[in-house]
Amino acid sequence: MTQILKIGHRGARGYVAENTLPSFQKAIDLGADGIELDVHVCASGALVVFHDFTLGRVTNGKGKISNFTLKELKKLKVLKNFQIPTLVEVLDLVDKKCFVNVELKGKGTAEEACDIIETYVLKKGWSYSDFIISSFKEDLLKKAFQHNKNIPLAVLTETSLKKALTFAETINAKAINPDFNLLSEDAVNQIHKKGFKINVWTVNEPSDIERMKTFGVDGIITDFPDRI
Repeated sequence: MTQILKIGHRGARGYVAENTLPSFQKAIDLGADGIELDVHVCASGALVVFHDFTLGRVTNGKGKISNFTLKELKKLKVLKNFQIPTLVEVLDLVDKKCFVNVELKGKGTAEEACDIIETYVLKKGWSYSDFIISSFKEDLLKKAFQHNKNIPLAVLTETSLKKALTFAETINAKAINPDFNLLSEDAVNQIHKKGFKINVWTVNEPSDIERMKTFGVDGIITDFPDRI
């Protein structure tokens, strides 16, 4: 059996505050093959690593993340102890120790993410295979595809595998990243026959992890990378 990739969801979210540098370091320490993170463009133009569109759930701030400058965001605390990082800060921490799955969330993220990835490939010794860009939003994936066709893409879905597959073919995507509840062994076989990899999310319970392994998925996105 091919080795299943261990992908840390927002780092090692089960152990350390999500989408923070210590969380990504924890995932690396636990042997993750890759990390998954989310990006937004803040008011001053930097690409920041943060899941929600608003600040309230995990920080001591309130309002839309896109309305704050990087300087303002850096003053906030994530779960009382941590700071919101930029994508550049995360990539410098990772330093090619694992691959990075960048999920595009907010407006304007596609072009900015592509430009940062290109810089790391051309100037810092990374390769395009060290990255994958994913999103639920077709328009953002289209923009990424148009901006740089060398960057691997993945279509996220929690509703329809069929729709995801149809769209994936139009942007030459490398993978489908589905909610694990959508999958059956037959569905995995059909997706593989079409030439796509499958990275499932977010799989935390040991019984679900084992089921995904028996289905033959390619990667498992999890809050607990050490459980894979």
